[in-house]
Amino acid sequence: MARRDSPRRSEPERSPSRRRREPEEPSFVRRWLRRILVWGAALLLLGAMSLAVAVFVTERSLPSYERMKSTQTGQTIVVRASDGSEIVTLGPSYGRWVPYERIPQTLKDAMISVEDRRFRDHWGVDPIGIVRSVMVRIQTGHWRQGGSTITQQLARNIFLNNSRTFDRKIREALLAMAIEAKFSKDQVLELYLNKVYFGGGAYGVDSAARKFFGHSGEQLSLAEAAIVAGLVKAPSHYSPTADAAAAVDRAKVVVQTMQEAGKITPAEAAAVDLKTVKLAAEQGQNSARYFTDWVLPQLDLLLPENDQPIEVWTTLDPAAQRAATDAIQANVPNGAQGALVSLDRDGAVLAMVGGTDYVTSNYNRAVNAVRQPGSAWKLFVYLAALEAGYTPDAKVKDEPVTIDGWSPRNSGGTYAGEIDVRSAFAYSKNTVAAQLGNEVSFGAVAQMARRFGITTPINTLPSMVLGTSDVRVIDMVRAFAAVQAKGNAVAPYGIRKITSTEGEVLYSHRPDPAQQLVPNYVAAGITDLLQSAVSIGTGRAAQIGRPVAGKTGTTSSNKDGWFLGFSSGITTGVWMGRDDAHPVPGLQGGTAPARAFAAYMKIATAKRPPEKFDTDLKLPQWQLEPDDEVMQSNPDGYFYADPDGNIVEPGAQNGSSNRAPPGDGAVPGGEQGVPVPDGPPAAGDDFLSRATGKQADPPRPRPKPAPGPKPN
Repeated sequence: MARRDSPRRSEPERSPSRRRREPEEPSFVRRWLRRILVWGAALLLLGAMSLAVAVFVTERSLPSYERMKSTQTGQTIVVRASDGSEIVTLGPSYGRWVPYERIPQTLKDAMISVEDRRFRDHWGVDPIGIVRSVMVRIQTGHWRQGGSTITQQLARNIFLNNSRTFDRKIREALLAMAIEAKFSKDQVLELYLNKVYFGGGAYGVDSAARKFFGHSGEQLSLAEAAIVAGLVKAPSHYSPTADAAAAVDRAKVVVQTMQEAGKITPAEAAAVDLKTVKLAAEQGQNSARYFTDWVLPQLDLLLPENDQPIEVWTTLDPAAQRAATDAIQANVPNGAQGALVSLDRDGAVLAMVGGTDYVTSNYNRAVNAVRQPGSAWKLFVYLAALEAGYTPDAKVKDEPVTIDGWSPRNSGGTYAGEIDVRSAFAYSKNTVAAQLGNEVSFGAVAQMARRFGITTPINTLPSMVLGTSDVRVIDMVRAFAAVQAKGNAVAPYGIRKITSTEGEVLYSHRPDPAQQLVPNYVAAGITDLLQSAVSIGTGRAAQIGRPVAGKTGTTSSNKDGWFLGFSSGITTGVWMGRDDAHPVPGLQGGTAPARAFAAYMKIATAKRPPEKFDTDLKLPQWQLEPDDEVMQSNPDGYFYADPDGNIVEPGAQNGSSNRAPPGDGAVPGGEQGVPVPDGPPAAGDDFLSRATGKQADPPRPRPKPAPGPKPN
């Protein structure tokens, strides 16, 4: 059989798909990605090594546990009156040190649940907590969850301050990791619970328990522990002695958080009755605390970085404060509250009473409450009218009037016919105030109130002339003080200087630059009206045997009563009413508030000489004219401001109304003195220029005799 040999192939022939592929050069993007990964890993490793070294060095520099126990946080502040006497000393209060084993387990669980649920798992800084906080911020638009751990808070309390800077946060995190490296979790928690601030000057659980509940920190119940744990977030806001309702609401959140964390069962959470918790009575409080509560928060602005012991020298006059307290308590109707603010001629607060009893209620009605001022608001109506050309002797008509369907009535229901401006103000004629406000524009009245320091929202409906916009007592007193200062702005202040305990002056009050709000003749004219209101009008009960100028205010259904006035360089305002705004039978501005004003001012001005008011109207040239022209002139031949502040003639309006439409120039915004857009000016630019002292009085047009009022 023949052999069949296949021809030998020296090199098998391969298909193109099976040919060996040559190695390809990596792309530009891949090369850079590789480099970034390599350098990133190197930098990360270097950063980790640097962090480890920094933590190690910081740990070696930390004091011992016993030294950290002995360090005290907080600043001692001595508040002094104008005569140097001590009003109150504020500062840290430390109770007994409670070892970890004797701290109630409920408090440990509550604090960890609400402040740092991963406390046992992290190493001083919690990246997961930070990421969660950022995610909540992105989702809600607000910082609802903090990223700081208990250890970070401890580091901040012992070694740092509360400034929100990036540098401080870095140091805080580094210290927290060093603390965790040096001490055990139990030691960290023991330090924290014995040093954290719980409000009211109380540092540590024992001090807080004794202040709020009257017993040791080792005896806290679950409900009490929930209240205490809830304080750390905002000690002043959630303090049970300041706002029991807020403290209870916060404690409910703590209990719910403990249940979610598995520290208590749903049955235990449901059994917690926070309303049965008994609070310890506060001792040693008096009305001067209303004043200190107002001035002390200002320290954060005046000395933002200071943490050394200081002495705060205030403007409070002890004799005046006692007189103010007695005047309110002796005259306030049963079931009502009262407030008083008294300013010296430069704005120094001489006395401040925010309620009838600080222990019962530390809510400061003198600076925080907003109430309708009633006829006391007419100060701004008549200021606008005087600036627009009226004088105290000008004739007006007290008669029924309707403006956009609103028909104001006088208090007695009667009308006097033709009277002068002085009498209309003295007897608080509502119809005349409505006509004047309508004529100069309600926006002009709002602008005048804003100019004189009213910070709350102002409406420009026709009824606004009778004081339907809520105001603060201190703002109204500021406005009357500016009138007493002959039309110059007055800014209330309560701190004259701040010194160290060695006497070094750290801050000294400097008066604001002079600012004239209205021309002198306008201030003289309104002083004339205010003096008449006390001598012959609704404020007769405020007479004290020396010149007094002032105005009463009463709101509908006797819900609020006001009297504001000044004498011998002291301006004082009194408000009375119920916190729930219910009517107070018989309450009127000319009764209890005026009597309280008189009782206080008799003592406050006793050592000052009587001062005669400057009511001499030195009118500008444009308001002066020869007597023969006055006799022949048309009674309607006067000029006034339209809603845009332009000086116009009545005949030029063709019978149309010259006031701003309802709502025009309104002052929107919420409470807390939110800045708002200005309304129409009270008068033309020349008026405003004179009011701010920018230029001398320019020539003004004057009415000519009949047949028609035309400028010369």
